[in-house]
Amino acid sequence: MRAPRRHDVIVVGAGNAALTAAVAAHDLGASVLVLEKAHRATRGGNTRFSGAVFRFAYADRAQVLALLPTPPAEEIDVEPYPPDRYYADLVRVTGGLADPVLTRVLVDRSLETVRWMTGLGVEWELSEIFGVRDGARRRFPPGVVLQTRGAGLGLSAALFRAAEGRGIEIAYEAKAVRLRLASDGAVLGLVVREPTGTREVDAGAVILASGGFEANPEMRARYLGAGWDTVVVRGTAYNTGEMLAAALEAGAQPFGQWSGCHATPVDATAPPVGDLRLTDKTNRLSYPYGIMVNIHGRRFIDEGEDFSQYTYAKIGRAILAQMQARAWQIFDQRTVPLLEERYATGRPARADTIEALADAMGVPRAALVEEVRAFNAAARGGGFDPGTRDGCVTQGLTPPKSNWAVPLERPPFVAYPVTCGITFTYGGLRIDEDARVLDTEGRPIPGLYATGEITGGFFYFNYPAGAGLMRGAVFGRIAGEHAARLKVEAWVPR
Repeated sequence: MRAPRRHDVIVVGAGNAALTAAVAAHDLGASVLVLEKAHRATRGGNTRFSGAVFRFAYADRAQVLALLPTPPAEEIDVEPYPPDRYYADLVRVTGGLADPVLTRVLVDRSLETVRWMTGLGVEWELSEIFGVRDGARRRFPPGVVLQTRGAGLGLSAALFRAAEGRGIEIAYEAKAVRLRLASDGAVLGLVVREPTGTREVDAGAVILASGGFEANPEMRARYLGAGWDTVVVRGTAYNTGEMLAAALEAGAQPFGQWSGCHATPVDATAPPVGDLRLTDKTNRLSYPYGIMVNIHGRRFIDEGEDFSQYTYAKIGRAILAQMQARAWQIFDQRTVPLLEERYATGRPARADTIEALADAMGVPRAALVEEVRAFNAAARGGGFDPGTRDGCVTQGLTPPKSNWAVPLERPPFVAYPVTCGITFTYGGLRIDEDARVLDTEGRPIPGLYATGEITGGFFYFNYPAGAGLMRGAVFGRIAGEHAARLKVEAWVPR
């Protein structure tokens, strides 16, 4: 084993959470080493596979537009999204279980963090995922207006430029396997496995930003339950949970919903693990404007419960519960123009009648015809407005549709096959407002920080779009700054 090397801060991982932490630590004068398990060509974690929408609080339209490099060419409608509304959304969609302290930090520091990232060279553009075109205008749901230019690939490239431009050392194919601890439990560094062998690395502080366990089928089955070992993994193959397990073995406190995860509807032909040629383009999130049926031709959810930004992360679980973990999203020509652009990567079934559509889908004809007739009869589609919760509901139907319930009447009809795709897991390490990892007695473990998907307590059951990347960046910056401040004490003998 080679002799230890010393760094003020070691960051494990190389996605959004990790690189914001590394840059923040460097900019306070710390020497930083980033450990990336992946090859250089596959670097960047789940960030590269994301749509890169950031949910942040803002007072008005002007604060959002100020972040764009050039004014938009079209008029946009943007409602104010103050911190209290953001906080309320997080509490609402997580059933009131989101940790109030961590949630408040995420919300209150979101805008300043987005501005800070802009200063790092991250560029922003209007989101193509959640905006609705209305003539010459675009209308955006509150909070999810901007994504990074070039989506996840662009975000990753910008953050690597920021890190590499500062001379931050990045080690590839470097797998952190164990924390090194002093007799008092303080973190001394890491054991790292590389193609050339295993080495020890000393550090004043370690920041864990290596993601959850969503790419580990054994851990998915153990924590999420039956069936989860076979789901599509939307992102990187490298988020397999080793450092999460290592931190727990070192005494870190597990926190959050370990049986929960972010899981979305994805194309039924999506690859089993994320493909950088497709990134997030297999996502299928326009289901509120149609109906979703299983392989028996029956509806099984309220597609219009809310905007998809507030429901899509739990829809995957509902699809997994269906036979063969498969479903179909059906639209007619009234709503086909509303489908977000990623549907262009799919190959839908098409037909001029519901009977023929059922045959093309391979579902029972009589069942689908009956289901569509029942839906059409129950739909009250007057006042349909895709940009608001329009209250166009079904009456006397189970399950109901609470918004955007317009009859399927305008052929040709299209149906997109979908399955469940997991993005990240909700259970993780407990941190405090300074991103310090807490032990099972609630005390900070000296020298250990965490940020991003490896942390728990933020999301339960569900997730509002754009909050995950925002969490990683907010607490990445916090972790980097606090870890850097330890450098003066880093080499005090223990």
